[in-house]
Amino acid sequence: MVNEKSKALILDFDGVVVDSEVIALAELQACLAAFGIKLQLGEMIARFLGASFEDIEAFVHGATGRMPDASFREGWYARLFERYSRELRIMPGVLTILDRLDRREFPYCIASGSSYRRLDFALRAVGLSERFAGRAYSADSVEHGKPAPDLFLFAAMKMNARPEDCLVVEDAGAGVSAAIRAGMRVVGFVGGRHLTDHREEHAARLRTAGAADVVARFDDLLQIMDASS
Repeated sequence: MVNEKSKALILDFDGVVVDSEVIALAELQACLAAFGIKLQLGEMIARFLGASFEDIEAFVHGATGRMPDASFREGWYARLFERYSRELRIMPGVLTILDRLDRREFPYCIASGSSYRRLDFALRAVGLSERFAGRAYSADSVEHGKPAPDLFLFAAMKMNARPEDCLVVEDAGAGVSAAIRAGMRVVGFVGGRHLTDHREEHAARLRTAGAADVVARFDDLLQIMDASS
């Protein structure tokens, strides 16, 4: 359990605040198939959950000998945004925890490996733009994205919080590693629909990366936070 006192909460976005990875991985899977790369969902999760777009491009280049051009990202984003506008949902329990944090005046923010373009579109799609105005940060703001610690350190600085006082919620091994390298405590989250058939193996992956606890519901996260505050 996380027993030390936490003074700020940093949330990953995709697969944590919104149930987006089930969409993103499916559409990436389709885009990769156009390059002749066919991967099952379990392998997609292991390879690409929390990966940067540059990591994905490098994988395609290594697998095919061809570096994707700009149409690859644009095609994936077009497919994502069309589905986001119709299907994207806030993760169950998120609004409850945000309401409680607001009542306590407890600082929180988003630290997402996604671009601001993707992050901003998704926030608008689920009606959270105003709630996270001025406290939703993208890897675009730092030199090195996850698993480097830069983004989490940037988020802590923006909240005027010391790294050791921050609790991070992450669904990806790269994000867990980044938070550990930033000197923060981490709770792994496996509540997304993309992990329905892969929760145990992915929870083990997050624990191996350094997550102190792993939860599948935000109610369980509240219990951890209540014990550490």
